[in-house]
Amino acid sequence: MKKILMIEDDTDLLEGLSFSLQLDNYETACASTCRQGLSLLNAEHFDLLLLDCNLPDGNGFDLCTQIRRSTPIPILMLTARETEMDEVKALELGVDDYMRKPFSLAVLKARIKKLLQHTERPNLLLSNGIAIDKDACTVARGTDEIICSQTEYRLLLYLVENKNRVLSKDQILNHIWDSSGKYVDDNTVSVNIRRLRTKIEEDASNPRFLKTVYGLGYLWKEE
Repeated sequence: MKKILMIEDDTDLLEGLSFSLQLDNYETACASTCRQGLSLLNAEHFDLLLLDCNLPDGNGFDLCTQIRRSTPIPILMLTARETEMDEVKALELGVDDYMRKPFSLAVLKARIKKLLQHTERPNLLLSNGIAIDKDACTVARGTDEIICSQTEYRLLLYLVENKNRVLSKDQILNHIWDSSGKYVDDNTVSVNIRRLRTKIEEDASNPRFLKTVYGLGYLWKEE
């Protein structure tokens, strides 16, 4: 059962949407403020976020920016605003879809279904806000593509596919490069790890995800 988080301060709308979506076999959770929504997102896994643009303790734009730092969860923004610039801003911040109020419930459900179908792709890996598309061989954070070399891509993929598991330098060398070690020296792995960190970590000198386990190897730590 897919789980949807709704962050909306209109309690009547929130209750109505929750009831209707539950009839369609979705599990729902509700929040009426940014703080409540973030607390739920940090505590549980959700497959989709319905996000109101205007909230009592902030706005959907700022909240979207904060959420996109840690997760690629599909976001559908609901708003009473009618300006084209708001829609452009939302899409640029990483919102996956945008609907103006009042809206058709049938259309909303169709868009929810479409967004959820995208998350069911077996060749899309999601971890720590990073999305790896194994079909297209691309890496992204939210809507921003992270340009990686072929070696960096294969290294990241190998680490994420073995998340929370320490991989030795020899394991990485044998998987990514020629098992005979041809054209590879002892610094090859560490050099590529450093390059990858500069692209995926906020602070490459103090990595959160791509960890060095001294004397053993490296691991991708999923938070």
